[in-house]
Amino acid sequence: MTSRPTRSDAWELLTEYTDNPSLLKHALAVEAAMRAYAARFGEDEDAWGIVGLIHDFDYQQNPTEDAHVHVGTRILRDRGWPEEWVRAVEGHAAYMGVPRDTRMARALFAVDELCGFLTACALVRPDVAVANVKVSSVKKKLKDKAFARGVNRDDVRLGVEELGVDLDEHVAFVRDAMASIAEVLELPPPAA
Repeated sequence: MTSRPTRSDAWELLTEYTDNPSLLKHALAVEAAMRAYAARFGEDEDAWGIVGLIHDFDYQQNPTEDAHVHVGTRILRDRGWPEEWVRAVEGHAAYMGVPRDTRMARALFAVDELCGFLTACALVRPDVAVANVKVSSVKKKLKDKAFARGVNRDDVRLGVEELGVDLDEHVAFVRDAMASIAEVLELPPPAA
């Protein structure tokens, strides 16, 4: 790739490897959270959003720790994607052992698991509205190991610590970013 990848390039890459609607919605949720954090920190919203969009592009075809991220980052490097973006993608999977040494990498790690968890919290609400998910409810559900058991609670806690944000603020911030694209995520907006 001779020029910096665009969001269109990222979407094309994502949909080349992923057609599962839940995985696509997860990518869009992480993109929204990354864009919001980039704006908050005065960083490049497009770059951060693109990294959020592609972070799991290879997961559907490579769902195991031996393949997921290993295959994806090889593809990204082969196609000439920016190394900082590739390293952020590597860092979102703790098992890769890649230090999250940029704010972008720390933000991606911090929002990834939480986006999935917030979706699960919204889906058990009668109104299914992510905007109405209460921080206190999320914190209570985080303690319930049976709820959304695929979400790594240690990664959620470590992500908050590494990003240097308060858990309550982080949950509300990511929830609000997701709520801003609720229609795209097929989670209804709050009732008026």
